[in-house]
Amino acid sequence: MTATTGAPQSTPPERPGRSDGVCNEFTVFTEIKPGHADALREDLAAMADAEAAENVHAAVRQIGTLHDARHVIFDNDTRFMFASVFDGSWDAYIDDFAQTVVGERFDKVFSHSKGFPGVKDPNAKEWFVAHQEPAGVFVSAYPDLTVQQIYKDQRVDDAFQEVLDTDEFRAALDDPANAGLVATPAFQRLLEEASA
Repeated sequence: MTATTGAPQSTPPERPGRSDGVCNEFTVFTEIKPGHADALREDLAAMADAEAAENVHAAVRQIGTLHDARHVIFDNDTRFMFASVFDGSWDAYIDDFAQTVVGERFDKVFSHSKGFPGVKDPNAKEWFVAHQEPAGVFVSAYPDLTVQQIYKDQRVDDAFQEVLDTDEFRAALDDPANAGLVATPAFQRLLEEASA
């Protein structure tokens, strides 16, 4: 099927939240249903359980765009805050959660909030937008690095550190045939960064 030229293109709706480079913030404030604060607290504790956390970390790696997330009960157990930092589009971020174990956890946790329709409900995004409050200021320590780039950097660093610890690498540094490469400012900087 080919697109018709001149047809109006639908643009995604404007979503609240601030960005810093590739990083976007998402903060939602809700009212806790009366009498639900303890149940919410129990559900949050269950999420922090080691086995559950392992499943959540696996899902977060699968999603691949979430930098961090926090859940906070406040105002004498009457309000709840969820805050996170993510890469990419807001809509894709919400869609990705709905398709993993994280979506199930969202359903469980937000079921204690007034009016939550469920993460897979067609009105879920509108509900989140209605409860989202953009940050006054949002700053990322690494605004130009996506989660995927950070994962890659970590894998490269792990591999490089492993190489540095080998006798073969030490021998290569001492080999006169490599003296020109070892003496370059770039290689010296690499060695300095690796030992920092």
